Amino acid sequence: MASMLREGAISPVELVEAHLKQIERLNPSLNAFVTVLAESALEEARARQVARLGGLPMGLLDGVPVTIKDSFDVAGLPTLAGSRLRSGNRASEDATVVARLRREGAILLGKTNTPELLASYETDNLLTGRTNNPWDVERTPGGSSGGEAAAIAAFCSAGGVASDGGGSIRVPAHFCGIAGLKPTLGRVPGTGHFPSMGYPGGLVGVAGPMARTAEDLRLLFAALAGYDGQDPFSAPVPLRVATVAGVRIGVWEQFYRVPVDPEIRAAVRRAAALLEALGIPVEDFEPRGLERAPNIWEIFARWPSAATKALLKARKTEAHWTLREWLDSEPPTAEQVLINLASRDRMRASLLRKMESVAAVLMPVCGVAAFRHRQRKWEIAGQEMGLFQAMMPAVLANVLGLPAVTIPVAVSREGLPIGVQLMGRPYEDELLLELAVRLEEARGPWLGVSGHSGVQLGQTRVP
Repeated sequence: MASMLREGAISPVELVEAHLKQIERLNPSLNAFVTVLAESALEEARARQVARLGGLPMGLLDGVPVTIKDSFDVAGLPTLAGSRLRSGNRASEDATVVARLRREGAILLGKTNTPELLASYETDNLLTGRTNNPWDVERTPGGSSGGEAAAIAAFCSAGGVASDGGGSIRVPAHFCGIAGLKPTLGRVPGTGHFPSMGYPGGLVGVAGPMARTAEDLRLLFAALAGYDGQDPFSAPVPLRVATVAGVRIGVWEQFYRVPVDPEIRAAVRRAAALLEALGIPVEDFEPRGLERAPNIWEIFARWPSAATKALLKARKTEAHWTLREWLDSEPPTAEQVLINLASRDRMRASLLRKMESVAAVLMPVCGVAAFRHRQRKWEIAGQEMGLFQAMMPAVLANVLGLPAVTIPVAVSREGLPIGVQLMGRPYEDELLLELAVRLEEARGPWLGVSGHSGVQLGQTRVP
């Protein structure tokens, strides 16, 4: 789209209008949006058009319509994060990622739905309701970035920004057949996100891009990455050019003995074969000593501020059922947190030593494909598995602070997308994106929802 805009093949107004028509047509069944900014998006598109005619410099995303997960501040709008506790809240300024998208000329179409306080793998809340998966509306698009994933998968948005504290970018990407990057902690600023991505939430949570392709992720990452002094985790790491020369990939088909749907394991094997066909060597990989990593993640995930916890418990009857699942757990003590931080550091060091010989680990995103609304148990190969076990492959990158990227590679017998993830070494996000782009090229074209390949603009299909 950016290329077509630069060449004058389409105008920013035409492109925004095409997306608004798609939103009008599909959002009633998906409920992906919290708010659609039709008037301001068209006004901005007209301004970008005038700027182009005047020969003014263009940004990386000049005229491209994007969306923002409703956990990031947009000046003048509420940041609800799916909670009635946030009613009446209005942001005074843009989150850093929103400001950076605007700086590069992107046009904001709207904000997308989340579970209450982002505390679920299912996007549903009492304010804006349930979001449905574009591949099958009886199934969830995942969480907590389910609205963002559904909007992008349904061609209502070209791409956008979300957050990932336990797979919240990668699981919805896997469920909806799109691409998502959980960056290394510190690469993309979390300033202006609710809940806060300072301590303690920033220990596992990061901001990152979602789009339909890894190539689009790379463009968004270039626009978003960079140091921000307002983010306590931000690191001054410059963008780099990555090469896959000499790279080896480890293949980990399942997280120890935790069950994985056979079709997902087959997708991992297919991705490994595609990488090998590209001349990138792969090898079996199963690190030792990470079995408790998901338990450590769960401890950190239960570490909200005492004041917030007390407020939620006092108003528990007002909380959505997805949040009540989380409220039933007790927060850890300070001693438990410190002990598990030390354990986390030892696990991370052990894994990174093992990864000196492999630049990335190819593995499932999670153990299941998009599940039916409210489903919490599965039987795989005669073993019963719950939600916590199903998400163990996703949370590993969060608890260890590593980058991970997800792209779709297959479709299940039930007609659901299946993604895989590549988990990398710290600050090697560009290499992960390069590997994902190569894997996409080897996989071939991905038609997406119901075989669609884009939004219609006159006689032109915008990919």
